Amino acid sequence: MLSTPFTDLVGCTVPLQLAAMGGGVTTPELVGAVCRAGGLGMMQRGGTRALRERLDELADAGAAPFGVNFVPPLGQIDALDDVRLAASRARLVEFFYADPDSELVELVHDAGALAGWQVGSVDEARRAAEVGCDVVVVQGVEAGGHVRGSTALLPMLAATVESIDVPVVAAGGIATGRSMAAALAAGASAVRVGTRFLAAAESGAHPDYVGAILAAGEEDTVLTTAFSVGWPDAPHRVLASALAAGEAFTGDVVATLETSGGPQPLSRLSARTPSRDVTGTIAAMAMYAGEGVGHVREVAPAAAIVAELAEEAERLLRRW
Repeated sequence: MLSTPFTDLVGCTVPLQLAAMGGGVTTPELVGAVCRAGGLGMMQRGGTRALRERLDELADAGAAPFGVNFVPPLGQIDALDDVRLAASRARLVEFFYADPDSELVELVHDAGALAGWQVGSVDEARRAAEVGCDVVVVQGVEAGGHVRGSTALLPMLAATVESIDVPVVAAGGIATGRSMAAALAAGASAVRVGTRFLAAAESGAHPDYVGAILAAGEEDTVLTTAFSVGWPDAPHRVLASALAAGEAFTGDVVATLETSGGPQPLSRLSARTPSRDVTGTIAAMAMYAGEGVGHVREVAPAAAIVAELAEEAERLLRRW
């Protein structure tokens, strides 16, 4: 794969960024596998275990370079020491679902890392560049999980790359080498992939969640605000079957999360996604998935997924 401004800046060899899926789905093993395959593995700051412990696990897994994602609305930057810690260990520290903040960017830079922001509009992308971000991720409405904006990826990508001078990563519905090539051809310096890695061998997604992903078709996702317990009024894309089951569920507690501090009940319509540490009515939980889910057809090692996407994208770009 030819180098891009993103790979040159971050230090990876494949212009692909693993989406930082929360809820225990993105494991250190998954992040490490993506990094060793040449991509940029991303870990979500939130979790049931201390950030330092998980950073140590990434080091043990050979994850380099890697990034850490923070979601300010969930209180993940209340302790700025965690931002400093992440920036002292990671190549990239990224923020999502908040207005770009120059103080956070400066904090990351002072601690030695690159700063990134995932945005949902061209105006927000401009603000991210203005406050000093080194990387901007543009998220189309096709994306799985929580969705910042309301615009399709390619129109927003085209407008963004014409508006800012920092590397732009394209996110939303990218699950094949063809969609990766289309984004790169449209001006992206890299792509961000999430749903495809739910079915990676190293994924922490619950087996029932993985099975639902593999069974889903291209039109089997829906954008909703239903799974709002723990993250109110935030639109998110989930499997339509999960929404139907979640709304039909009549109990107060849909599942239980096993943590080091003991079992934690999860409320009906919780924003928590089902990981391997969850037991209960998995089908009624928030099964986040992007519009590319119909292309996810098998469980495979993360390294094989990275290679498949990169090789197909490179082949198509050379042909075009």
